[in-house]
Amino acid sequence: MTWITSAQAWIALLLGGAALGVEAWALVDALRRRPDAFTAADKKTKGFWVAILGVATAVGFVFLASVGNMLGLIAVVAAGVYLADVKPALDRVMGRGSGRRDGPYGPW
Repeated sequence: MTWITSAQAWIALLLGGAALGVEAWALVDALRRRPDAFTAADKKTKGFWVAILGVATAVGFVFLASVGNMLGLIAVVAAGVYLADVKPALDRVMGRGSGRRDGPYGPW
């Protein structure tokens, strides 16, 4: 039974490391963006997103080995919202996007 517990601990640590990596990636991306791009994309301010992602990264670091914790899940969701919604909007505003405004199933 001890090998199962050890395997579970390693899997939790790997998942926590992956979550921390996503949170750190989102934070670094937000830090590198211009503040006016956030308002031009009609998203919250840069300070708001940097604060949210900074807290998310700190929570991800604290709960590295217990990614199933509710705070850890909220931190991953915050980073996911930034990467899935805010980052593409910022890319379009800054001219780095594909230029298309299509969703996965056609135009929006």
